Amino acid sequence: MCILRAVSLSTPEGGRAGQRRRTRAAIVQAAADLLQSGVTPSVGDVADAADVSRRTVYLYFPNLDQLLLDATLGLLSQSAVDEAIDAADNDGDATERVTAMIRALFAASNDTLPLGRSLLRLTVGDPADGKDAPKRGYRRVAWIERALLPLRDQLDAAAFERLVSALSMVVGWEALIVLQDVRNLKRKDQLETTLWTARALVATALAENTRAR
Repeated sequence: MCILRAVSLSTPEGGRAGQRRRTRAAIVQAAADLLQSGVTPSVGDVADAADVSRRTVYLYFPNLDQLLLDATLGLLSQSAVDEAIDAADNDGDATERVTAMIRALFAASNDTLPLGRSLLRLTVGDPADGKDAPKRGYRRVAWIERALLPLRDQLDAAAFERLVSALSMVVGWEALIVLQDVRNLKRKDQLETTLWTARALVATALAENTRAR
């Protein structure tokens, strides 16, 4: 199993949502660094390494298992997906960047899906607590935003966010589990179905943008 060094993936953004994402990413990165050094960290160890309080860690991760799973998933997939997106940048073609992102995620899925299932079990059952921070998926959203970067200036803000949300429904553990458990598709068909859906969403967003001009 190849362990890849996690790197920063967030695009520049402001506001509370951006700050929450950066804080969460810093906590996960600190946990990943400790894991790579051979340490099985405690919440206190992670808080110290991330320069945040234990309370802040628990705001994002109600238990240590969830945090360590998230950090391990990042180690397995982070760099590979980042590099695939950037390598596919053919004259700012967002469709090619999204395609490369999906292929890279599928390439790592044999190692990451079992951990993803465990992470879903830990987060889906959590009662609603009124927090406005997502329970999971910040890494996925950042990858999608990175892949769609060429469209940020082409689409208005609402259309861009809608496309990010739409792709979030077809790229990730939940969608992959549906394709496996509900549709019983073979791996090749899972990939082709995901690519077809993602391309259709990007094409629709671009077509709507053209009509709106």
